[in-house]
Amino acid sequence: MRIATWNVNSIRARLPRVTEWLASWSPDLLCMQETKVVDDQFPRDAFAEHGYQLEVFGQKTYNGVALASRGSLTDLARGFPDDAPDADRRLITGRIADLHVINVYVPNGTELGSPRFAGKLAWFGRLRDLLDRTFSRDDPLIICGDFNVAPEDRDVHDPEAWRGKLLFHPDEQRALQHLLSWGLTDVFREHHPGEGLFSWWDYRGGAFHRGWGLRIDYLLVTAPVAARTRAVTIDREARKGNKPSDHAPVILDLED
Repeated sequence: MRIATWNVNSIRARLPRVTEWLASWSPDLLCMQETKVVDDQFPRDAFAEHGYQLEVFGQKTYNGVALASRGSLTDLARGFPDDAPDADRRLITGRIADLHVINVYVPNGTELGSPRFAGKLAWFGRLRDLLDRTFSRDDPLIICGDFNVAPEDRDVHDPEAWRGKLLFHPDEQRALQHLLSWGLTDVFREHHPGEGLFSWWDYRGGAFHRGWGLRIDYLLVTAPVAARTRAVTIDREARKGNKPSDHAPVILDLED
């Protein structure tokens, strides 16, 4: 089974890139973030043509998450159980075969010390609470998406330049570590311990071509999923070419 996560940075702007990628990689499930479209305007037909059914949770201009699946999805939930009706649409949960999947788009935080930064840290706490209330560490569970924080020096092209800044701040790293301590493994790092492996590059300043990236997109898994993992890949090629997302897909291959 193949599970992928990708911040597409507007599904309508990136639709040809995404459908071409689906045809090439054929994941069983693609978890998308930052779709930036209300549900009734999501380009469903293009996915149906490639054999995918959709579960979407979007909003105009900002945020939005979606699941594109070759198989049936069950146990669907959108948002946190205690979300207000107008809450940002950043989380969707489903089950494919025996796998529980939580697709997240963690808030950026905007500015250190701001209410939005505090909200980002609180969002991590709410995600941990959701795990405590809903799942067991023995469940085959994947939490994937854009987490908007690089956890270690090896996940940043220039740690000293980034240290203490948004996306690489100790408070964000502690919040992520608290989530991981529930019983999750950053499975990419289990297979690729080296430096210079990134999933996001700023559009500005030729960052991609200079190798100025961060690794902020993950697949976090429980032990039963880690034991089935055959490979984890960042598809850097998807960041090349005409009008790419600023993120690359991350792909998890599992034994069936």
